[in-house]
Amino acid sequence: MSEPLSLVVQSEPIAAIATPVGVGALAVVRMSGEGVFSIADKVFSKVRSPETSLADSPGYTAHFGKLHDGDRMIDEVIVLVFRSPDSFTVEDMVEITCHGGPVVTQQVLKLLLDSGCRLAEPGEFTRRAFLNGRIDLLQAEAIGEMIHARSESAYRTAVNQMKGGLSGKLGALREQLLQSCALLELELDFSEEDVEFQSREELSGQIEMLQREVEQLVDSYQHGRLLSEGVATAIIGKPNAGKSTLLNVLLGEERAIVSHMPGTTRDYIEEFFIYDKTMFRLTDTAGLRDAEEEIEHEGIRRSYEKIAEADLILYLMDIGSSDYEQEVPAIAELREKHPDGKLLIIANKTDTTEDSMKRMEIVSEKTGCKVLGISALKQDGLDVLKAEMNMMVEGLDKLHDASVLVTSMRHYEALRNAADALQNAHELIEARSETELIAFELRSALDYVGEITGKVVNEEVLNVIFGQFCIGK
Repeated sequence: MSEPLSLVVQSEPIAAIATPVGVGALAVVRMSGEGVFSIADKVFSKVRSPETSLADSPGYTAHFGKLHDGDRMIDEVIVLVFRSPDSFTVEDMVEITCHGGPVVTQQVLKLLLDSGCRLAEPGEFTRRAFLNGRIDLLQAEAIGEMIHARSESAYRTAVNQMKGGLSGKLGALREQLLQSCALLELELDFSEEDVEFQSREELSGQIEMLQREVEQLVDSYQHGRLLSEGVATAIIGKPNAGKSTLLNVLLGEERAIVSHMPGTTRDYIEEFFIYDKTMFRLTDTAGLRDAEEEIEHEGIRRSYEKIAEADLILYLMDIGSSDYEQEVPAIAELREKHPDGKLLIIANKTDTTEDSMKRMEIVSEKTGCKVLGISALKQDGLDVLKAEMNMMVEGLDKLHDASVLVTSMRHYEALRNAADALQNAHELIEARSETELIAFELRSALDYVGEITGKVVNEEVLNVIFGQFCIGK
């Protein structure tokens, strides 16, 4: 395994396949770094103007010809030339579009590696774009989020961050902090003269304003997380209530095993389901009961973990069962633990009893919960259920138009730390504390904000971020 790349900008030529592995019409293999034009000229022969090398070609030009390893032809390809600094990495770049297929692309990549390139590390092209100043760290992360977006809302949020929406907001915050830090540092330089270059009243007001802006960003994380990760939705209930059947019909595929034997689901199954632009992360859990078997007991323990983590809980009950009222205490207990309206009771198997409506009224009256009736097997009532689920998280799907939204736990934690530092600074000002202590807290806030965009760089953090990218990105 190769060593993680350092913060020093690497200029040696790298190469990687930039498209997914598999059979397709076309694939792209890219190179970046010093000397990539010379490498390409060694293995590529243009059909037109063969006397003109790629090294002499203008940027943003395409050239058709043949890739060859000595006398052996590899493929007919199109080569795109990008000259520094007008490229994604800010370095000289070459992108080779060849025929798709794993063998073809591996042959092209092997040719480039044999001709002087090094295989790129995961995310190294984007990492070079960051280190060369083309994008900041937040924008680099947004590229990864855009690639992995599972919903339109998540995609739009990532695009906005890639365009610099959140970066601009943080940049303005950091600039204000810099000005205050500079004035306090100046005071420290003239400490013997006992002067204030910024009145404490004015500084206190400015910090309060910064606190409000940071807290607003912190508060946006709850919405941003739901957009990027999906609304965590736990499907729970007793064994054989129809949880796996409901998961399958919502997904439109046989994802979970359905059986009349209780305890079939031993572990949770997690899948994504999108309705009206809102993404739900559905979790089919093991049936809740007193299990004697160790494996089933562990599955039930995990079910309770998912219930605790859920943004929305769908409690499924068999309304056709003769002992349906025995579930009332468990439902009432759940409602007591989750009074914020994230619990929805679903009366399943309404087709198995003629008095399902009366039974649902009894459950609703005794638990104080809204009860929806469905037949997962016959797919009755599902449209009403989906609409109700969407209404319970109403507003989340509208947030894709928000100009600034925090979606990353890393950003959230840094902003929380910045908010704490600002609060400390404010309290120190109120207590008429030493300038040096106030300056320390403001510098800490400045560093926390800088960590998000990469103004303050931590190599370990970079390795984690870019290690999540594919090799060709």
